[in-house]
Amino acid sequence: MSFKNIGIIGLSGSQKLAKLIAQHLKIKLIDTTISHFADGEILVCPNETVRHKKIVIIQSISKPVNENLMELLVCIDSLKRAYVKEIVTIIPYLAYARQDRKSRGREPITAKLIANLLQIAGVNHVVTIDVHTEQIQGFYEIPFDSLRLWSLGVSKFLKIVHTNLALVSPDYGSVKRAREVSQFIPNAGIIILDKKRVRPNTAEILNILGDTKNKNCLIVDDIIDTAGTICEAAIALKKNGAKTVNIVATHGLFSRDALDRIQNLMKQHIIDKIYVTNTIESVYKIKNKNFKIVDVSSYLADVIKIIFSENQSLSQYANKKNNFINFYKK
Repeated sequence: MSFKNIGIIGLSGSQKLAKLIAQHLKIKLIDTTISHFADGEILVCPNETVRHKKIVIIQSISKPVNENLMELLVCIDSLKRAYVKEIVTIIPYLAYARQDRKSRGREPITAKLIANLLQIAGVNHVVTIDVHTEQIQGFYEIPFDSLRLWSLGVSKFLKIVHTNLALVSPDYGSVKRAREVSQFIPNAGIIILDKKRVRPNTAEILNILGDTKNKNCLIVDDIIDTAGTICEAAIALKKNGAKTVNIVATHGLFSRDALDRIQNLMKQHIIDKIYVTNTIESVYKIKNKNFKIVDVSSYLADVIKIIFSENQSLSQYANKKNNFINFYKK
């Protein structure tokens, strides 16, 4: 496939990931000025012509969330004014997706606001990874794809542990994900944790539904934020007889003292291993052999090829990649 009229821009939230993707595609990133001024204003401007090109912007809207969001919007505007033909945004981690509905009066639906901002700015196609709530696709009037890459972390885990497995849903909202994983892992039980959120970022495990005795437990989740849920879950599972507790999560935000809490439980042999992808730039700083960083760059490089091809299906490719049953049977 020719990339003559296709360019990639990596912004501050995903520069390392963008470089890896460009290496897989054997192209150079578009030279781009990204300036944050003393008063907080942001300037993003390509330093080479992009007229009539198809441009892919790669930017996780992660910490600093609002700066990375504004950087993305400014970049989109600069490209529109430079007469690009098409803009595809790959947003590995899409912030504000958890604010998808009103749970009480006067609350905003910020996920809808983000959709409006991206579309008004001029995006033609949004691609993200394991978005927190799938229903926010309805907020977009343009193509919106959420790739399910939890499977990459699960397949890495199965190379090490593949007997006496139990899949753990950390709350009722994650039961669907646990069931999806269980379809590909024969004889794996499902455990559901009855969680109550006593206040923002603080969870309490009330009950455990399922057999934990001598099980190699695998918690599969989309986000580790402050790690309150997974830490409480790991403690509860161990107290109820779990042999090991491992965690697969797509996005490792690790806010506040999350890493300290997790590593403390690792020292106590309560948590064994954690698998997270490199959707968040800061995961590269983690120096712990029990943290496994799963690279998604080759997958996203293939996604870019498919998006700009005329006869390939992104959904078929995604289903093929997410189906690791053949690996498990080996």
